[in-house]
Amino acid sequence: MSWFLLAWQRAADFSGRSRRKEYWYFQLFNAIVMIFIGLFAIAFSDQGKPAMIPFGVMFAYGLILVVPSLSVTIRRLHDIGKSGWWYFIAFIPLIGGIILFVFTLFDSEPYANQWGLDPKASERAIVPPYAMPR
Repeated sequence: MSWFLLAWQRAADFSGRSRRKEYWYFQLFNAIVMIFIGLFAIAFSDQGKPAMIPFGVMFAYGLILVVPSLSVTIRRLHDIGKSGWWYFIAFIPLIGGIILFVFTLFDSEPYANQWGLDPKASERAIVPPYAMPR
């Protein structure tokens, strides 16, 4: 949950880097919310007619997600060493979305890049072999 909240706290920040965890937890939680709202809409539809209020809520939530989703995706691209302009590759029919999806799966660059320090630096601390317990 903290990764999801971190993405919302940095919603208007298009600089810096975001780890895979932050990106994917943000996407997962939002997908779960959208599915829940959709199921709610289906459950309360009237004889095949869609319930407009839940679908309106889903549309409003989707609009609210535009900026945070864009910013976390751009920061994710920064984390793998790509410019945020690579986001626009998703607009190429069929192949573009697949390429962007694959980019979001890559691991972070292990060192600082032009967008900031490695967010996983503390986890990547190298322990010398003589310091390891026996």
